[in-house]
Formats: sequence, structure tokens, C-alpha cells
Amino acid sequence: MPIAYRTCPLCEATCGLEITTHDSAVERVRGDHDDVFSRGFLCPKGTSLKELHDDPDRVRTPLLRTADGGFRPASWDEAFAEIDRRLPAILDEHGRDSVATYAGNPAAHNLSAMIYGKVLLKALGSRNAYSASTVDQFPKQMASALMFGTGLSVPVPDLDRTDFLLMLGANPMASNGSLMTAPDVRGRLRAIRARGGRIVVIDPRRTPTAGEADEHHFIRPGTDALLLFALVHTLFDEGLADLGVLAGHTNGLETVRALARDFAPETVAPACAIAAPDIRRLARELAAAPTAAVYGRIGTTTQAFGTTASWLIDVLNVLTANLDRPGGAMFPRPAAGSPNTAGAPGRGRGAAFGRWASRVRGLGEVFGELPVACLAEEIQTPGEGQVRALITIAGNPVLSTPNGDRLARRPRRPGLHGQPRHLRQRDHAPCRRDPAGAVGA
Repeated sequence: MPIAYRTCPLCEATCGLEITTHDSAVERVRGDHDDVFSRGFLCPKGTSLKELHDDPDRVRTPLLRTADGGFRPASWDEAFAEIDRRLPAILDEHGRDSVATYAGNPAAHNLSAMIYGKVLLKALGSRNAYSASTVDQFPKQMASALMFGTGLSVPVPDLDRTDFLLMLGANPMASNGSLMTAPDVRGRLRAIRARGGRIVVIDPRRTPTAGEADEHHFIRPGTDALLLFALVHTLFDEGLADLGVLAGHTNGLETVRALARDFAPETVAPACAIAAPDIRRLARELAAAPTAAVYGRIGTTTQAFGTTASWLIDVLNVLTANLDRPGGAMFPRPAAGSPNTAGAPGRGRGAAFGRWASRVRGLGEVFGELPVACLAEEIQTPGEGQVRALITIAGNPVLSTPNGDRLARRPRRPGLHGQPRHLRQRDHAPCRRDPAGAVGA
């Protein structure tokens, strides 16, 4: 049977696929063992691609809503004609912000979507832009932008040279790594222990990664910032903070010391469910390790204090002199296309947020987007600026964002020719988060 080799589009791990077909039907999807990056690894999302391909609900042609509320197949010419008939009228009558856009995970891993999606957003000129990023990695990128000047300067652990890895809310054994994707992540993690290093996992679940670690601490969900502040407190309290060569590149050290003063391990232990002696010991081990890296992922960003937790992770890397050095948390440097591969070193525009706010709750903009948790209320709340049309690109916010039940309710307001003003597109199936914690960024 013919075999095709492709790259998985569901997250930034870009794992290699071996796809077996028969008479144009997909028979099997496996990891490509010869792929130089993933080396045969495939997470639960990748193994389900056959089911996604064969899903009876998969949209294979444009669909137009009928008068009885159903859908009928249509040609592309019909679909674009309907958009041309209705969308400009909404824009003319209600303004640019009356049209919202939502981009799902695969849009960030497809060259065409990345190039032409931006053209579409600019042409629409709406501030009601949403994506999966605000319920995924934006807290980490926001913290990086405020700390290092750009949201793309995200330091990642140097797995091959670190002696001590403290990992929070991440499960790279299942996801192949996220925001730190590297070939053979499983092998690299196991190599840390094989050369005498240590891995400590902080996670409310006994994940496959926790099962491979030297030490696993169950944390109460949503309290990572408390634990991290307690680690910072201990470093200051016990005189363990040492910035080394980083001292000449930092400011605000005394502010951080003051902020951490009230977060003693004995104070936060009841809240985070990790004993105070263990917190203090972890801080001492982090400071004493020849090289160390603190790394957090989806579990540290999808919570109320996700940005604070993301910031504190790199505060710990700074306080132990492990930022931007071998064996610590280092800034990736690709050949081109990254903020740290162009321009003069030490110069940048910095970052600004909250340049506009959502209409209903007044939540601030981040990287040109509003929190997707606002989308349902922006559709359902009447008034000037109400969202009256939604364009989705490679995403399914009803299933993969907050308030999905509200989004699923069809608006009941009169529109053009008595029809609801809601351009609904049945789109790409959701990039589901697997139960082990793997997720595409």
C-alpha cells in the first residue's frame, strides 16, 4: 500500500507522519521513525488524525444555512457570493468591530494561513480579533515581552547540559515538548538522569513525565504562582540569590525582594498543598546545582495568575544565574526570522498591552487580540459595537474555548431580509487537549 510522509499540523512539535493509504483512503497514521525531528514519536492527537480525516462531520464543501436552520452544500462561488452580499452590509451599517475573527491552533502551523490570515485581518480592520493563544501560551509570551522586550524571546531549558530541571505544568513525555520542542525529547529527559542530574515535576496529576522524574509533587491547581513566590522568598531569605554575570543586565531586584517578602513557604504551603520543608529544600537544590533550569508550560498559563507564574519562572532562572547560559534557560537562536537574529543587540521596541479593551467587560488587548473568553458576551450583549458576524479560521471555539455553550446558541436578532446576522462557518475540528496534558501552542 502507498505510504506518504507528512508533518503533523496540530502543534509546534511538527512531528513526522507516516500515512498508509489504500484507494485514496487513509488506512493508518503512525510516527515516522526516520523523521530527523520526532524520530517516530506521535502524541494522542497525531494518532487520531485518521479519525479526524474520516469524521462524518468533516466539512468537505462550503455549506450555506437554510431557512429551516440546517445547512445545504454549496459551491465556492455561491459561498463567496453570500459573503459578498451580507458581510459588507454589516460592516457599512455597524462598523468594523461588528465582525469578529477567531483563529485556531493549526492556523499558526500553516504557511498560507500565517501569510494570508494577516492580510484578511488587516483588511477587516476589526479590534474583535480572537484566537486559541489567549487560552494557551499568551501569558508566557506576555511575561517574556515585559521582561525581555518581545513575546518571541522565550527562554527554554538546555536539556542536554542541565543538571537540575524543575518542571511545572508540563508533560513533554506525551507532547514531545511545547515552547521547547527538540528532537527526541523523551531521550533527552532520560539522559538528564542517566548522567546524574535530577528532574523534579510539579503537577496535580501523575503524568507520564512525572512518572519518569526523580521527584513529583502534587500541587493544588492554580497555585503555581504561590509556590514560585515561596521559592523566590527562600532564595532571598536564606541568602541564596546570586545573579552572577546577570547582575549588570537586570533591574528591579529590590522590588522582587519586597514582593516575595510575604510569601514564606510556611505561609503558602496550606494553599498549594506542598509542605514548607519541601519548598525550602527545592529552593536550596535549585541554587546549589551546577546548572539548573526552571520550565513551565500549559498548566502554568491556563490559570488566573498565569502571567505572574510565567514571569516568576524566569525570575528564578535569573536569581540562580541560570538565564541565558549553558545548562540553564537559554534563548533559541534560529538562522533567521526571530527578534534575536536581526538588529543591534540590546535594542528593541519593547511591548505595550491594553491599547484597547473589550466592549462588555473592559478586558485589555494582548498582542493585538482580546481574550477569547469575551467572545460569547460580545456576540450576545446588544448595543453599539455588538459582534454580528464571526469568521473562524482553522478553529472551533464552541468546543475549544470558554463559554462554549453560550457560543453554541444561535443569536435571535433580526438581520438582513429577516435572517439572523450571523455568518456561521463550520470549520476545522478542534485541536483537542489530550488527557495527559499535551497541547499545541
